[in-house]
Amino acid sequence: MPTARQGLRPRRPSPEQPFEAPLCQRAVGPGTPHAPEPVDDRELIGRVLAGDPRAERELYDAHVDRVFRLSCRIAGDPHRAQDYTQETFIRAFRRLADFRGESALSTWLCAITVSVTLNGLRSQRRAREREVGLDEAPALGTRTVEADPDLKTRMARAIDGLPEGYRTVFVMHDVEGYTHEEIATTLGVQPGTSKAQLFRARAKLRTALADFARD
Repeated sequence: MPTARQGLRPRRPSPEQPFEAPLCQRAVGPGTPHAPEPVDDRELIGRVLAGDPRAERELYDAHVDRVFRLSCRIAGDPHRAQDYTQETFIRAFRRLADFRGESALSTWLCAITVSVTLNGLRSQRRAREREVGLDEAPALGTRTVEADPDLKTRMARAIDGLPEGYRTVFVMHDVEGYTHEEIATTLGVQPGTSKAQLFRARAKLRTALADFARD
């Protein structure tokens, strides 16, 4: 079964949580991410719509790693990314009959992932703002100064500190390898907007990491 290969324990799907959450350590660990075996998405979609639960599992296994990585890198939190990944697939299966094949299934799933993750982050931010009193608000922007162990840690923090739009485009283009045309389709913007946001994101990262460049 592909589920054993993926490191996921198979169980009966449910509307609330159709499958086990992907393992964070496997999905974001060092080295080249696991590449799923080639699948025929159109054939799988037809089987899913015909009510084949095994096809649902196969479709999930084929795309879960990339969905999780994208969500995790946008959110900067693997635990929240697990929740966002589950929500992405719940929405995707509910809307699968509306998928027209005008773009690749992976691009369609990417659009849902970005939407779910950004909406989740916004809800989290609004809830945090409601909980924090006005007198405590300035402390939100204060971070404890710690010794940075290496460039990788500083880079992760710098990416997390990018404005939402810049971070999304940077992660999609420079980390996940989406083209500007795919990003534009996913985010509902022009390719030129994607290119401009990537340029600004890289500029902010260069500024944030300038001390490493001088070393």
